[in-house]
Amino acid sequence: MRFAVTAIERREWPFALRLPFRFGVITVRGGLQAVLRLRIRDESGREGWGVAAETLAAKWFDKDPALSDAANQHQLRRSLELAGEAALAAGMNTAFGHFADNYAAHVAACAAEGLNPLVAGFGRALLDRAALDALLKLHGLSCFAGMQANIGGMAPHAVIPDLPGFDFAAMLARLRPARRIHARHTVGLVDPITAADQAARVGDGLPETLEDVAATYRHGYWKLKVSGDIPADLDRLCRIAAVLDRLHGYHATLDGNEQFADAGSAHALWRAMQAEPRLQRLAASFLYIEQPVARARALQTGMGALAAARPVIIDESDGALDAFVTARGLGYGGVSSKSCKGIWRSLINLARCRVWNAEGGAYFLSGEDLTCLAGVSVQQDLALVALLGLAHVERNGHHFIAGFAGRPKAEAVRFLEAHPGLYADTSRGPRLAIREGVLDLASLDVPGLGATEEPDYAAMAEMPKAAWPR
Repeated sequence: MRFAVTAIERREWPFALRLPFRFGVITVRGGLQAVLRLRIRDESGREGWGVAAETLAAKWFDKDPALSDAANQHQLRRSLELAGEAALAAGMNTAFGHFADNYAAHVAACAAEGLNPLVAGFGRALLDRAALDALLKLHGLSCFAGMQANIGGMAPHAVIPDLPGFDFAAMLARLRPARRIHARHTVGLVDPITAADQAARVGDGLPETLEDVAATYRHGYWKLKVSGDIPADLDRLCRIAAVLDRLHGYHATLDGNEQFADAGSAHALWRAMQAEPRLQRLAASFLYIEQPVARARALQTGMGALAAARPVIIDESDGALDAFVTARGLGYGGVSSKSCKGIWRSLINLARCRVWNAEGGAYFLSGEDLTCLAGVSVQQDLALVALLGLAHVERNGHHFIAGFAGRPKAEAVRFLEAHPGLYADTSRGPRLAIREGVLDLASLDVPGLGATEEPDYAAMAEMPKAAWPR
C-alpha cells in the first residue's frame, strides 16, 4: 500500500521527573518530549494523520562530554528535520520502502552535519512510526492485524544485504502478539534502596525506594544499572540483593551503559559477583548483560569469557543498521528493541534471529526503555514489543514521571477511558497500571500503532529550528 507524506508538524513539551534518574554519565531531572504529527495521501487520494512521540534524551544518543544537554537535543531535532525534508520529497512508496529507500541517504545527510547513526535513527524512527500510524488508521487496522498482513510492504532490500530472499511476509503472518507482558523495573544508579538512603521523601504517595517499588508493583523482572566502579557496584548490588532476595522469585538484567573499557573489565565485575556470597541468588537471576563496553570499542573486540558467563547484548552500539551482524561475529547474543531506534530495525533484527537460530543459534531481542512517557510514546513502544512477542520489557517512565503529569487533565482522561486495562485511575490522576508486575496490552489492539487517541497539540510548543551547523 503506497502513500506519500504531504505534511509534517513538529511540537515538543517539557516534563519533570519526580525522582532523579542516573544512567551512564548523566543524572536526569527533566527533559523534553518531541511529538511528530504527519499526514499521508494514498494512491486513491485518501488522506489521514498519524502521530509519534519520543523523549529528546541527552547523553544517550551522543555521549560526547563536550556537548551540552541542549546541544544533544538540537542534534535530535536536526535529525527530525532532515528525515522530514526527505520524506516530503520522496513521493509514493510503501511504509517499509520509505524507510529502506531513504535510509542510506538520511544517514549520510546526518553524518555530513556530524550526527552519528544513532542520532540519525531517531529522526527516521519517529517519522516511520507516525507514517505507519497514519496508514493503519486510514485502513482501520490495529498494529497487530496490519503488520500480520504486511501492510507496510516489508520485503528484501539492498539496505539489508544479509537477508536476501528472506520471506518477511511469512514471518509477519506468523507473529503472535503478546496480550500481557512483564514490566521490568529499572533501578538507576542513584535510586534509593531503602528509606535510610533518603535525606527527605518526595511524599507524593507513589513508590520512592526499591523496597517501596517491590511492595507496590510486585515485579518479577528487574534491570540493574552498574557504574564500572567494581567496589562501588558490588556494594550497591549487595544492598539491592538484600531487598530482591526477599521475593519468592525474580529475574534480572545487568546494564553497563558503556561504563567499562573492555569486556575483560566487565568480566572482572562478574567474577567478583560470583565470589560474593551475598550475591549468589542475584547473580543466578541474571538473564543477560546489556552494553557493558563503550561504543567506541564495543564492536572492535570479542566478548569472550563474559559472553560464556551470560549472553551480552548491544544497545548504544546499535547505530548502523548492520550493527547486530557485526556484533554476532564478536560473540554478542542479542540486541535491544527500542522504539526510538525504529520499528523496522526491530523487525529486521527479529528476522536475523529467525535465520541464525534456524542454524542452531540462540539469538534474541530484548525490550528496553528510554523513559517512554504515558500516552502515545509508551503505547507505541508496548505495541512494538507485543508484536515481537517478548515476555518482558523494561519500563521506567511510570516510576520517574507521575503519570500524565504536565499534560492537560482532559488528555489524560481520554487515554484512561480508551485504555482502562493499561491505565489506572488514581487520586493523583491516570497512571500506567502494573498489576503483579504485569501490563495488560489488550487495549492496544485498536486502529493505529497502539493508540487512536491524540495528545492535546494546543498545549505544546512548536518545535524550534535546530541550532545545529548546517
